[in-house]
Amino acid sequence: MKILELRVEPNWVLSVVADDGRIGRFDMSPYLQYEAFEALRDQNEFMKVANGGYFIEWNCGADLSADTIEARWQIVGAEARQRTA
Repeated sequence: MKILELRVEPNWVLSVVADDGRIGRFDMSPYLQYEAFEALRDQNEFMKVANGGYFIEWNCGADLSADTIEARWQIVGAEARQRTA
């Protein structure tokens, strides 16, 4: 999966649009207990997420792969994709 769009939502949730059009929500709150993600407990730091396509990362050095997100996200819809001939 490649991440096309990434948005921060309240309560440490990320809204993700995949390259195949699936739209999902990924709850980061379970990860905040781990030392690698400790800085993200600050909502301002959490909002500084960057989309690397096959991963996401924060200024503090924490990151997650798109595969991890895909394995644990909740799909909430799909975008209509135009088919090309």
